[in-house]
Amino acid sequence: MPRPLVFWTVAAVAVAAAVWQAWALAWTCDDAFISFRYAQHFVEGHGLVFNLDPAEAPVEGYTNFSWTMWLALGVALGFVDQGLENWSIFWGVVCHGATVLLLAVMAWRSSSGRALVPIAACAYAAIHHAASLAPAGLETALFVLLATVMLYRSIAIRCVREAWLLGFVGVLCAMTRPDGGLFVAMAGLFVMAGLAWLQVYGASSGASREGVPMMFIAGVAGASAMILPGVSGGYLLLVLGVYVPVLSAIDALKEALKANDLASASDPILGVVLPVGIGVAIGILLISNLIKVVLERYEQPTLGVLMGLLVGAVFGLWPFQEGMAPKVGEMFKGQVLTAERLAGLGPDKYPTEFFAPTFTDVMIAIGLVGIGYMITTLVARVGGAKPQRR
Repeated sequence: MPRPLVFWTVAAVAVAAAVWQAWALAWTCDDAFISFRYAQHFVEGHGLVFNLDPAEAPVEGYTNFSWTMWLALGVALGFVDQGLENWSIFWGVVCHGATVLLLAVMAWRSSSGRALVPIAACAYAAIHHAASLAPAGLETALFVLLATVMLYRSIAIRCVREAWLLGFVGVLCAMTRPDGGLFVAMAGLFVMAGLAWLQVYGASSGASREGVPMMFIAGVAGASAMILPGVSGGYLLLVLGVYVPVLSAIDALKEALKANDLASASDPILGVVLPVGIGVAIGILLISNLIKVVLERYEQPTLGVLMGLLVGAVFGLWPFQEGMAPKVGEMFKGQVLTAERLAGLGPDKYPTEFFAPTFTDVMIAIGLVGIGYMITTLVARVGGAKPQRR
């Protein structure tokens, strides 16, 4: 028999066996009724609350927001009481079968079509514990599927768009189970890696997009760079294609003010400076309050994202570069460099070259990381315990 026929026949049998076993073991765990109650109250318009007594403070008794929302969709479609149990069982079995199928796809693509049997898919289909939890009304099967999707996208990633998709799936993981925060850290890392890739290979400072809406978006992006750790505002603007227009407008405004020409200053002010400034102000308000809210409600996943951004920022530093003073007679920006031009050239205009850090550089960097960690720990201890939420 041809290899593909053998492989996909075995894969189909594994998926069918996994679905049959999960469906045969269908049951509803006691914990699932917590999510059922939240979903039903949400659809009825009471919000995500467990008890309907207005005198009682709302309690966040669920840790599986995305699964609760999926259950709410079932309630909205008319699946209530026993119907909601059947809805959760059905989709748990579907997620379980989809995980087995995805493992088979990963084996086939990773082996470039040379695999004979999807070993991982068959092994997972044979796990009784996984099959028994899938139809229990819990989020377990969905979480395993999302984690497998992240693994698959990590292996098959080819471009920046897929890196962003990977980050999106990571966010869904964290919204499905708290331990998905580990995957969200990976998502933040891949976001930063994608931006770094665009900075080096994708975006060009020669490309530009102008217009008041684009400048407003640039201001919001710049505001997020001010607040989020590890995010460079410079290459966010570069990715958006507004880096050159913003700098050119600032230069034009400076020259107009020096010449006391208010008429010439109006164009860069109205076309660039004002919309960028408004975008920055609104962005700071929105991003800072958004981070405050998600830190209060989803502390661990949010910290995972921020940690991923910090770790991923290293991709923007590598390969390391340093400015090298050019010499008279060398080509610089398409022209032969003269002694006069070299004298007026500041260090910030020097061309950059890649370099490998020395052992001393590495030790200094590690020492600075340690100092930063100690300062952060000290600040956290001086700040004391977090205030109780009311």
